[in-house]
Amino acid sequence: MISVRNLVRRFGDFTAVKEISFDVAQGEIFAFLGPNGAGKSTTIKMLTTLLRPTSGSIQLDGMDPNVHQKEARQRFGIVFQDPSLDQEQTAWENMELHGILYHVPRKVRATRIEFLLKTFELWDRKDSLVKTFSGGMKRRLEIARGLLHTPKILFLDEPTLGLDPQSRNQLWTHVKALNETEKTTVFLTTHYMDEAEKIAHRIAIMDHGAIIAQGTSAELKQQTSMDSLEAAFLALTGSSLRDESADAKAGLRQMAQMWRR
Repeated sequence: MISVRNLVRRFGDFTAVKEISFDVAQGEIFAFLGPNGAGKSTTIKMLTTLLRPTSGSIQLDGMDPNVHQKEARQRFGIVFQDPSLDQEQTAWENMELHGILYHVPRKVRATRIEFLLKTFELWDRKDSLVKTFSGGMKRRLEIARGLLHTPKILFLDEPTLGLDPQSRNQLWTHVKALNETEKTTVFLTTHYMDEAEKIAHRIAIMDHGAIIAQGTSAELKQQTSMDSLEAAFLALTGSSLRDESADAKAGLRQMAQMWRR
């Protein structure tokens, strides 16, 4: 469902993503695990047409998203790190607007909204303003919204960042259930070890812009002769605290200058 070959993204002299390659099968839950600044979010922006690669290739459901952008966007849903809901609208109105933008037929739209709000345990709050929701409720609504147009792929960029353990567990329970019933391919980025181990079928560990290992949790532990994913992760990425290097700081400045243009 996702095929990436030799993907590179540079910002001036700073290389944020360094010739990464991987495949994600249909119906698979695939996790990018890595520390902050590893290149995970830059990669997901390229996969979802928000950034053009410097070089390399991407295929989503057999389609190049940079050539067929509109068609590719119909095939995936996405939940970003930063909230994107309209706080002054109700849960139903946020879902309805998304359905209209994605040209979901009215009758199908209503049925699908009801199904997803019930699935994510938000039906009784469908007419409540989003600004009255807790952080976990907002995240569940964002994921429900991302699934409204029945995408083949769901991208989740650090979706549980800042949530309490109960909310995180509840959210993943719903995502796993939908993955099993609708066979939606899920691509997620996280730096929570337990999420990657419990949720993902396979994991790619990313650091300093490169994929340094990938496989199941058991395979990664076997590769490093470690008895836990956390120990395997530290063996691969190092355990010392990191300060941003001069190159990384320069890269961040270059990215900010490019986005301001």
